[in-house]
Amino acid sequence: MTFTDYVLNAAIIALVLFQIRGRRLGPRTLILPITVVVVVAASYLRAIPTAGGDLPLILAGAGAGLVLGAACGLATAVYRRPDGVVMAKAGPVAAALWVAGVGARLAFALYATHGGARAIGDFSVAHHITSGQAWVDCLVLMALVEVLSRSAVLAAKFMSTGARWFGSSQATVAATIMTNRGN
Repeated sequence: MTFTDYVLNAAIIALVLFQIRGRRLGPRTLILPITVVVVVAASYLRAIPTAGGDLPLILAGAGAGLVLGAACGLATAVYRRPDGVVMAKAGPVAAALWVAGVGARLAFALYATHGGARAIGDFSVAHHITSGQAWVDCLVLMALVEVLSRSAVLAAKFMSTGARWFGSSQATVAATIMTNRGN
C-alpha cells in the first residue's frame, strides 16, 4: 500500500467519524464522498474480469458494500433542527459498520502484501479466481457501493425531513418552522 492509500482510507473513515458529533447534511455533503470514491475507483478499475470465480468474488464484494453502507445509513440519525438545517448524526453502530468496511479492506491489503499472498493465491486457485485484478475490483467496488448505498439512504432520510435539495430560502425555512409549530 502506498502513502496515498493510507490517506484515502483515513479520509473515508473520517467521513463518518465526523458525523458522530453531528454534521450538516445536504447535497454537497452527500456528493463529496461519492466524488472521492468515484475518482479513486476510476484509477483502479479496468475491465471487470468475469472468467471463472472472478465475477462471483466481485459481486460478493459489492454485496458486502451494499449491506454495510445501507446499514450504516440506517444507523445514522437524520433530523431537522428548529432553524431548518438538516443534520446527520452517526451512532456507534454506524461508526462501527463504517470502520469495519474500511478496516476489512485495509486488513486484506496489508495481509496480501505482508505474508498472505500465498494463502490468497491458494484460495484463488481453489475458487477458480483467475485474475489478481478480480481482488482489486472486489475491494474497490465494495468501497464504491458502500458509499453509494449509505449516501442513498441518507438522501432518502434527508428528503423525509421535508427539506429541499436546492433553492430553499430563509423565508421558506421560516414558513416551514412556523407551520410545524402550528402558528
